[in-house]
Amino acid sequence: MNALRITLRFVLAWLALLFSQMVCGMVIHTTTPTVPNIMGWLALSDTIIVLVMTALALRSDWRDWKLAPALFVIPGAIMTVNMIEGVFFLPNAHIDWRGAILLTLATYIVASVLWYLVFRGAPVLPSDADPVVPHRTPGGVISRVIACAALYVVLYYTAGMIIFHWVADFYATQRIPPFAQVVSMQFFLRGPVFVGLCVLMVRMFRLPRLAGALATGIGFTLISGVAPLVIPNGIFPDFVRWVHFCEVTSSNFVFGCLVAWVWGQAHPVRQLSPAHA
Repeated sequence: MNALRITLRFVLAWLALLFSQMVCGMVIHTTTPTVPNIMGWLALSDTIIVLVMTALALRSDWRDWKLAPALFVIPGAIMTVNMIEGVFFLPNAHIDWRGAILLTLATYIVASVLWYLVFRGAPVLPSDADPVVPHRTPGGVISRVIACAALYVVLYYTAGMIIFHWVADFYATQRIPPFAQVVSMQFFLRGPVFVGLCVLMVRMFRLPRLAGALATGIGFTLISGVAPLVIPNGIFPDFVRWVHFCEVTSSNFVFGCLVAWVWGQAHPVRQLSPAHA
């Protein structure tokens, strides 16, 4: 596939996301405060998300019905669990969280269908790394999910403690949940969801183990940290937002890379060409 066709599909996917946001925004109304001059930042955030989704779609070997749910669940689930955390951490932010979650899910449902139409005709790129996620026993799957969810909690708190000095005054105006509730949310909700999404990204990228780990770490970080926090919002003052930007992007990159490494194929089987089969 040449660069022109890749660029064309990227532009169409970007327009598809913008169209989905506009249509769903006209149908689903929220009481979330608006931010002046937000359209440029929103366009930048959309560009970041679509870059990752384009790379995933073109690297994936799914061209059937499996592609649309995969393209929906990655950004949709990330944004949703992030907003669920906001319900607990930011009760004084005057955000219509229910409306925001509904709008997000509706937007990515529409966008995923349009993305499927954009990418279904793209040629499937060859990969020497299949299968990138080997079959494992139920015990192996459960143990890896538990270990990776615990890793997320450790990284979450480590990064949070490093930056807390700079955001302590802001959170003094909020109601921080009890420690046990925070740990439970990360270990039982965000951790497992993020593990599943990173494994899905590994499967779609179809890259060798190290390259797949780096691609997953970057892709997961761009969608979960860069895209939402690059936009000014009515929740965080700019200083707090940029501190969280550094916190979230660094910890999520490490998490995404390690999850992809743990779940990836240690010794990928090189597919033989017909001449050598």
